[in-house]
Amino acid sequence: MPGEDGATRHGLIDRRDLVAALDHAVEKRVTVISAPAGSGKTSLLHAWADRRRQDRRIAFLSVKPVQHDAQLFWLALLGAVRAVTGGAEPPPPAPGFNGQAMVDKVLSELAAYGGPFVLIIDDLHELTSAEANEQLTALLTNLPADVHAIVATRRDPPLRLHRLRLAEELAEIRAPQLRFTEDETRKLLTAAGITLPDPVVATLYQRTEGWAAGLRLAVLSLVGHPQPERFVAEFSGSDRTVAEYLMAEMLDRQPPEVQRLLLRTSLLDKVNGELADLLTGAAGSERILLDLEDANAFVVSLDPTRTWFRYHHMFSGLLRLELRRTVPGHVPELHRIAARWFADHADTAEAIRHLQAAGDWTEAARLLTDHALSLTLDGRAATVAVLLHTFPARIGEDFPGLALVHAIADLDQVHLDQADAHLDVVRAYAETTPSDRQYRLRTAIATLDLLSARLRGHFDSVFEQVDALPSPAAGQSNADVALGDDLRAIVLLNLGVTEAWSLRLAESEKHLLEGAALARAIGRPYLEVACLAHLGFAATGHSFALARQHCEDAIAQAARHGWDTEAVIAPAHAALAEILILTGEFDHGEEWLERARRATQAGGEPGIRLLIHLIAAIPPAARGRHREALTELLAAGQVRAQMAGKHALTSQVTGWTIATQVRLGNVDQARATLATVDDELVTAGEIRNAAAVIHLAEHDPAGARRELRPVLGGGVPVNSYLTLIEAHLLDALACRDLDDERAARAAVERALHLAEPDRLILPFAMTGAWELLTALPPQGTSHTALVADILDTVHGNSLSHAAVPGPSEDLSPSELRVLRYLPTNLTRPEIAAELSVSLNTVNTHIRRIYAKLAATDRSAAVQRARDLRLLSAGRA
Repeated sequence: MPGEDGATRHGLIDRRDLVAALDHAVEKRVTVISAPAGSGKTSLLHAWADRRRQDRRIAFLSVKPVQHDAQLFWLALLGAVRAVTGGAEPPPPAPGFNGQAMVDKVLSELAAYGGPFVLIIDDLHELTSAEANEQLTALLTNLPADVHAIVATRRDPPLRLHRLRLAEELAEIRAPQLRFTEDETRKLLTAAGITLPDPVVATLYQRTEGWAAGLRLAVLSLVGHPQPERFVAEFSGSDRTVAEYLMAEMLDRQPPEVQRLLLRTSLLDKVNGELADLLTGAAGSERILLDLEDANAFVVSLDPTRTWFRYHHMFSGLLRLELRRTVPGHVPELHRIAARWFADHADTAEAIRHLQAAGDWTEAARLLTDHALSLTLDGRAATVAVLLHTFPARIGEDFPGLALVHAIADLDQVHLDQADAHLDVVRAYAETTPSDRQYRLRTAIATLDLLSARLRGHFDSVFEQVDALPSPAAGQSNADVALGDDLRAIVLLNLGVTEAWSLRLAESEKHLLEGAALARAIGRPYLEVACLAHLGFAATGHSFALARQHCEDAIAQAARHGWDTEAVIAPAHAALAEILILTGEFDHGEEWLERARRATQAGGEPGIRLLIHLIAAIPPAARGRHREALTELLAAGQVRAQMAGKHALTSQVTGWTIATQVRLGNVDQARATLATVDDELVTAGEIRNAAAVIHLAEHDPAGARRELRPVLGGGVPVNSYLTLIEAHLLDALACRDLDDERAARAAVERALHLAEPDRLILPFAMTGAWELLTALPPQGTSHTALVADILDTVHGNSLSHAAVPGPSEDLSPSELRVLRYLPTNLTRPEIAAELSVSLNTVNTHIRRIYAKLAATDRSAAVQRARDLRLLSAGRA
């Protein structure tokens, strides 16, 4: 009996789901199980029969190998039935066999039994008698009501069961259902007493593709193996036990022409009929490949039209081993033939792989140098890196053009110094190359120089280089014309991104739209996605709704090409996250932000990483988790320090860093940070806002207003109108502290007016000014819906704040009474009415509460009071 983990005493596992699938199939009249050798068909049949013999009779027949004789088959089938029903032994073979009479006899005896009965015929592919198959069709289509038949075979049987299929009386179980899952693979190992790390189990599963026989052979070899992880890493169809099995069960059974095709095409990852004809020197390969797939012979079609095929990983390993063993001298030439075919059909990467396999390093290096940039522009930078690392070390000395490929790989990983060193080598090499290659090399160098400058944050250099790009020679080739189009699209992308990081958003939006259109026209979808991905951030200066649409369009297009988790789409993820977070959709925004983080784990563009850290600081800051916010802001500052030029978001990062230090109660530290800001940056609106936050914390609202006056008056540069909204809200807080409620309400109204078009919520939560909204009279604002959204978002996101070690001073009894009203939705005037004191008294108490608890807003004071157990249970 199976144990709790599903393992049997025989080291197998209980595949309950598969048995249940067969249970469901048996509700139909006939079930066909069709799958390759070693798929576990017989094991499934026995496991199912062992469980179901209690409630039905089961006759089990395994067809003998190469069964040509119809009479012997039917006598064996009759014997299997009578062994269950208790009938006499079948008669011996005799001349004059009447197949139809035998079919009638079996049907008669099944009907006479009168109870649930299952007839199982295993290994039906061994029945080669056309007569017997025709008679079996008659039997299966006329089974008595209580009789079900299960037929297991390696290939679809020549049975005409279309009537049963049309009548929905035919069930089919095929190879995909029989494959082990990764979890079942783990259970199989456990049942054999083998413990492997999850990644190693995953590798074994991928190598075997869930093939039952391959897994069982691997388990047998792993038991007691001194280096199990190494065994799994090297396990393939060339393993002795697997090779012996596949040779006996698959390859040796094929006719010579099929064996020749399988062996000579095994060096391919995928094959079609035309390429197979070329490698075998014979016609008709496509028909053979189709027949092999139909026969479940470890051949799988890769497209709906069944044009391209591949071999099962384990079978491919055996074929390559056998090819090397039998005709090793032919292997290099076969690779060269394949390389020429792939090059002629514009599959450069495959052509290079086969040239490398043939040992034609110089030709492979030339081809990769010529096409590395094009492959990268198609989103295949990782492929370029793999091809590059396949070359022997010496080839770089023999073919300096490969330095260009090294530079591309280095830039993809943001290894900028190494990339520049390789580009210097290519520059020298370009001077010595024939004129017909110089334009291509210089164009590639210029493209990479642009990208290098952008990644360094050397934005002025990007603009300078655009004006110094190489011009094509007269009478240029079609390839050079295409290269010129590529270069123009790349220039537009780099211009657009550089302008975005310089906050020249209108120009950025224009160039990125032009770049996307050109990339679409020249068939460069990866470049198009790159342009669209940056458009989201660029369009935020125009319209949040439009920016969000750009992001969603870019993400959808990237997903269609399988790039939805790659760095190319990270800008759209980050921009969409920013839009959602700024408009109060914190949780949704953080989901997209996490996608952006994952896409840039391997490095990514510094500007994007800076933006991700900046956005990541916003939700915790809005929720009062200021230490978490400060960690992200400091990380953004570190990225900024690595950039050669001035990123326009620097003032935002610095300003929010200072404000966050204040909100943590570290006013002196904030002052020290402010003192380090250079003279050019210190006048920026974001820095002025930060200075105002310091003044508010120091109970100097008049000083805060002096800092804010140039921001509100338009006398200093600001990153965006977000800074203006923040300035108005800080001004409102300062007016409140000066007991000028009318001015405070006016400042809040101005902030709401600016926030209304894009429904911005974040500034109200981040500054703590949202509580001023509760004092607005319902009919006194034209922004009632936005106010409701802000308050709903603030309360609905369960704001939580960092606790402090303790209040700087004990709260007085009067301050404690006011504090215990703060968790409620009561406004300050309503609290005053409840306590029968003046509004000024409540305001004074609240200012003192904030100071003693090192809080800057109502929510922070409430949370810190809870952490310090200053609130009664009833009020908290």
